[in-house]
Formats: sequence, C-alpha cells, structure tokens
Amino acid sequence: MERWGKGILILAMAFLFAVSSFTVVSGQDTIKIGVIGPMKFVQGQGHWNGATMAAEEINAKGGIQVGAKKMKIELVQADSNEFLNVTDATTAMERLVTKDKVHFIVGGFRTEAVLPMQDIAMENKKIFIGVGAAHDELCNRVARDYKTYKYWFRGSPFNSTFLGRTSFVHLATVGAILKGSLNIPKVKVAIAAEKAEWTEPLIKGGETAIPAMGMEIAGIWRPSPVATDVTAELSAIQRSDAHLIFTIFSSSVGIPFARQAGELKIPAVQVGINVEAQKDGFWQATRGMGNYVATMNTYARGVESNELTKAFVDTYVKRFNETPTYTADTYSVIVNSLAPVIEQLGTLDPEKLIPVMETRVHKSCSGTVAYLKDAEGRHLHELRWGPGFLTALGVQWQDGELKGFWPNKWKPAPEAPEVTYKGMVPYKIPPWMIEKYKK
Repeated sequence: MERWGKGILILAMAFLFAVSSFTVVSGQDTIKIGVIGPMKFVQGQGHWNGATMAAEEINAKGGIQVGAKKMKIELVQADSNEFLNVTDATTAMERLVTKDKVHFIVGGFRTEAVLPMQDIAMENKKIFIGVGAAHDELCNRVARDYKTYKYWFRGSPFNSTFLGRTSFVHLATVGAILKGSLNIPKVKVAIAAEKAEWTEPLIKGGETAIPAMGMEIAGIWRPSPVATDVTAELSAIQRSDAHLIFTIFSSSVGIPFARQAGELKIPAVQVGINVEAQKDGFWQATRGMGNYVATMNTYARGVESNELTKAFVDTYVKRFNETPTYTADTYSVIVNSLAPVIEQLGTLDPEKLIPVMETRVHKSCSGTVAYLKDAEGRHLHELRWGPGFLTALGVQWQDGELKGFWPNKWKPAPEAPEVTYKGMVPYKIPPWMIEKYKK
C-alpha cells in the first residue's frame, strides 16, 4: 500500500507539473495579438488570414526570440462588426484589452469605429497597428498628443491624403489614355463616393485636382456604403455624359455599382478605389459585369513591388485560395514590423519598442515602410508615400483576371526615380466606349 501511495503521489505530481507547464506555454510564454475587424466581411477575413499566416510562419520556427526565451504567437480574434455598429466595435476592443489581455492589437477598418477603438487601446497603453482605416486624423492625434497616442501606428494603407494623390495619378493616367485614344477634347469625371467619413478628404481633393488636370467634374453622387441598388445614381451619371467615374468605395456597394454599370453598359470607365474589386470573388459577384473596372490595390498576382511580394502572394493564394487584399497586411505588420523589433530589443514593453518602431526603415511585402514627422518635427506614425517607399498599385479586371497597369514608367518629379513594377500590362478601354467615341 505504501508503494502504491508513493506511486500515486509521483503520478499526481507529474500531472500537476504537466498542467502547470501547459499553462505557461499557452499563456505566460505566448505573445497574445488581438486581431480586430469586421470578421463577417472580406475586410475582416483579410485581417484574420494575414495574421494567421504570420503566426503559423513564426511559430513554425519556434516563435519570437524575446531575450533568453522563444515565445510563440497566440492570436485572439475580435469581430468588430464595425460596418453595422460602432458600439460593437468598442465592446470588442474592450474585451481584447481587459478580458483577453492581449499584448498587441492589429486590424480595424472603418475610421468611424477605429477612432473610439484607438482611444481604448491608448488608455490601456497597447500598441495598436491599424490595417484598414485611412483617415489622416488617426495619425494627427499622435502629433497633437504624443503621450496619449504614441501607441498607435498606421500599418496599411497610407492615409487618405496619399490615397487621394495615388487615385488622382490613376485618374490622370486613364484620362490621358481616353483623351488620346478616343479623341475626347475634355474628359468629364463623375465622382461616386460612399457616404463615409474617410471619403470626405478624397472628394474635397478631387474638386480641386480634377479641374487642375484639365478635366471637368460632371457631378458628385453619394450612395450608401451598403446600397444594393444604384441604378438611380448610374442613370444620373449616364445623363451627365461623364467619360470617367472616380469611385471611392470601401464597402459592399462596390459590387452592385460595378455589376449594374456593366449591365447597363454605361459608357464611362471606373477608376479610383473599390475595395470589393480588389478580391478574387469580385468577378463572380458581378457575374463578369465588373470587366474593365479599375481600382487601387496593394497586391495582384504576377505583380512584384519588391523581392518579398511574390513569396507572400503565392503562399497566401495557396493557403487561402485567393489573392490577398490590403487588410491582409496584418501579415507584414507582424512579420516585418513587430517581430523584428521585439527580437532586437528582447522585450514586449511598448515604451521600449515605440522609439525603435517609429524610426526604423524596413521592407514589407508591398514596399518600404518608413514613418513621417509633421512640419513641426513631431512624430506622426504615418506611412511615407512615393517612389522608393509605398505606392500601391493600379489594377484592372481584364477578362476574369486582375492585372496591374500602374506604376509603369511613373516619374512624378525630375529628381524622383522612375518606377515600374514587374508584371505591369497596358490599361484596356471597354469596347462599348470605343464604339461610342472612336468614330
């Protein structure tokens, strides 16, 4: 009996040791990263997929070296439901920082929701790397109140101002093609922007930039972000005799707009931002009616911004059977931005990580990341845009495939390097536009 008692005691101690060891591995010895976004929509799915791929890649190598030990990544998903309810988004963020006790947070999409989510993360001194929301105010807060907002960094995309500049370059590029190929004396542009805060700077910028390009504004239309029928707007655009539609869509309205424009054979090309058109499912969702739609994008199969792009896109396609949208840049912010700094400093302490993160220049899968300061020299944690840094892509649907057409021999200033990414193809004008105007 005494031997049995000792055996049972040894087994009990071994069991307790195993349980305590498991608790350490799954809790104290993991880096918990909260991934927050609209998980029922493609944008949130991109957040989660990118982060999942990053965690799998890092954990397969044993984790992140933090001082003397390796720590694996543990992802915590939070559905912000931010398209439909801002309160849900703030509740999801509260849960990440108070209940789940994450070390870092990535994601967020709609500015209206990210602003209050940002406040919660800042109050709890959690580094929050935004991957989705573009409004300049998110980073302007860092400059105005660095002590409070220094924990925020923009991860992707660059801000609304730079999105506007890129969109206007695409607009000018396609406008010049239309003018030259179809002999149109003055190109007329219809602005179609969803009713959302992030679009306001782009509309305002377009009102100045479009006339400065030698083109005319035909009108401004503002459908709901979740509209399912936009025939009224499209009919009005057709009556305006616009040759070009400058789209500013991040939500689901991008699908019915493209589909119905294709069905009606509206003789105006679409250029700008249509997040739904960035994903592979767009072709099927529009039943092929989205042919010739162009949008800004971050990734396209066969296009390489740098030597990191191809491996990321190919692996993502193999893993998830689709091309990554820009919200999948949660991968880059974890693998290329966060993990190397943690390993370099050997700590998870945000106060030690932030000074290195804000001055570090490094490559990501879509370009080179560097953070800007404002005119007064204050940190913004704002991404740098332009040749040699981040530029995004101009892509177009061409017979079922998403092709890159810009940058192609882009040289914005005499002193700037000429930029052409591997895999660029010529832009195509829809045949019904050629039939209408090339006589």
